[in-house]
Amino acid sequence: MSTTKDFIVKQLKEQIADFKAKAKEQTVGRIVEVGDGIARIEGIADVMMSEMLEIVSAGSSEKAYGVALNLEEDRVGAIILGDSSRIKEGDEVRCLKRILQVPVGEGIIGRVVNPLGQPLDGKEEINAEKFYPVEKIAPGVITRQGVRQPVQTGIKVIDAIIPIGRGQRELIIGDRQIGKSAIAIDTIINQRGQNMKCIYVAIGQKESKVAGLVAKLEQAGAMDYTTVVLAGASDPASLLYIAPYAGCAMAEYFLDKGQDVLIVYDDLSKHAVAYREISLLLKRPPGREAYPGDVFYLHSRLLERACKLNPEHGGGSITALPIIETQAGDMSAYIPTNVISITDGQIYLMPELFYQGNRPAVDAGLSVSRVGSAAQIKAMKKVAGKMKLEAAQFRELAAFAQFGSDLDKETKAKLERGKRLSEIFKQGQYSPVPVANQVLVFFALINGLMDDVPVEKISEFEAGLYKYAANSGAKIIKEIAEKKDLTDKLEAEMKTLIMDYKGTVEYIIK
Repeated sequence: MSTTKDFIVKQLKEQIADFKAKAKEQTVGRIVEVGDGIARIEGIADVMMSEMLEIVSAGSSEKAYGVALNLEEDRVGAIILGDSSRIKEGDEVRCLKRILQVPVGEGIIGRVVNPLGQPLDGKEEINAEKFYPVEKIAPGVITRQGVRQPVQTGIKVIDAIIPIGRGQRELIIGDRQIGKSAIAIDTIINQRGQNMKCIYVAIGQKESKVAGLVAKLEQAGAMDYTTVVLAGASDPASLLYIAPYAGCAMAEYFLDKGQDVLIVYDDLSKHAVAYREISLLLKRPPGREAYPGDVFYLHSRLLERACKLNPEHGGGSITALPIIETQAGDMSAYIPTNVISITDGQIYLMPELFYQGNRPAVDAGLSVSRVGSAAQIKAMKKVAGKMKLEAAQFRELAAFAQFGSDLDKETKAKLERGKRLSEIFKQGQYSPVPVANQVLVFFALINGLMDDVPVEKISEFEAGLYKYAANSGAKIIKEIAEKKDLTDKLEAEMKTLIMDYKGTVEYIIK
C-alpha cells in the first residue's frame, strides 16, 4: 500500500516539476459608446490600426466583430462588421492581434460572398486555402513592368479606340442608368477562354439587381471563373467600406500565383459615401463637399494595388475597372476628379448618346486610355489607328453640318464614313464580339469596302459578315486570332472574303 502511495506522490511531483504555465496575454477593453454601426472603446491602448476586435456581449454566447479605425489618445473608434443592434455599452472587447483578413483561394471561384468571405449563395461554406489581409501595400515600381498585353472586352468601340491592358486601371464614368455596369459585365463574359479570373465587387447595389447579373453570368458560363463580392444596399456602411479591399485581397491570391485577374468595383461613388458616413460618425473633420481629407487616399491605396508584375515576380496582373457615377454629367466634381487622377484613363458615357440610341454611349472625345495602342494586338493597331480621331471629328462635323447645307466633297465623305463608324460601334448588351471579327469589320470600314452599304443596313451587313466568315472564312478568322497580326497575303484574303460576301447581299448601292 505504501509503495503505491509513494509511486503516486513521485508521479505527481514529476508532473508538477515539468508543468509550464501557458498563460495567454490578451488586451481587454470595454465599450463606452455605441450606435450607428460605430463603437467607442476604452482600455485597449496597444491596439493596431485596422486590427480585428472581438466583442462579447454579457449573457450571450454569440460574438460580434469590429475593426479599429480611429486611434485616439484615450479611446479607440471602431466600426462594427454586420449587425450592431445586439451590442451595448459595457460589452467586453478583445484585441485579436491580427489585421482584418478574408479567405482566399480557388474555393471562392463561382461563388457569391459578402466582404468577410461568407457565402451568400446558399451553398456550402468556403474552403479557404489561405487568409489575406484586406489592406496591403501596393507592389513597388521595381516589381512592375509596362502594360503590354490586352484585355479584350469584346466591346468594339473600347477595343478599337480606348484599349485596356492587363495591369491597367481604367475608370468607367457616367450618369446613372446609362450602361456603366453593362460594360463591366460584358467584359467579364468576354474573358471566357482568355485565362483570366474575374471578381465583381457590388457596393451598395440592390440585391435583386446583383441576383439578375449573377443569373446572366451563369447563363453565359462566366461564373466558372468569376467571384461576386456583394455588400448590398441594406448592409451597414462598414461592409460597404471594406468590400473593395476584400475583393482586391481575393484577387491578390491569384496575382501571387502568377495569374491574371480582372476586378470591377461597382461603384466607388457609393464606397466614398459609405466612408464619409463612417468618418463623420467617428468625428473626423469634414472638408470639401463634407468628405474627410483622406478620401483621396481611400481610393488611391486601393487602385494602386492593380499592377502588371515582371517575370521575376511571377508575371501576374490585376486589371481594375472602377466605376464612378456622375451627377448630370459633372466630371469636375470632387470624387470623379479624385479617381480620374488615380487611374490610367477613363471611358466616359454620355447621356445624350445613350438617349439617341448609341449604345454603349461612349464619348470618343472625353474617353482616353493612357496606355493606348500598347494594349492592342498588332492586327487591331493596323485597322484602328485613325478611328479615335475620325470618331471625335465626326461629332464635330455633324454639329457643324446642321447649320450649313453646302459642304465640300471631302467633308461629305468624312461625314458618311463617320455615320458608318457610329453604326459599327453600336452593340447590344451581353453580346461581346471576338477580336478577330472586330479586325475583319474594321478592315472593311477603313478600306472603303462599306462605303456603298446604306447606313441603316450597316448592323445587318456586319451580322451577316460574321456569319459568312464563320462558314466560308473560318481559316482567315483563325489566322487573325492566332497570329494577332496582318500580313499582305492575309489582307488580300480578307478583302476577297468581304467582296465575296458583298456579292451575296442585295442592298449594296450600285
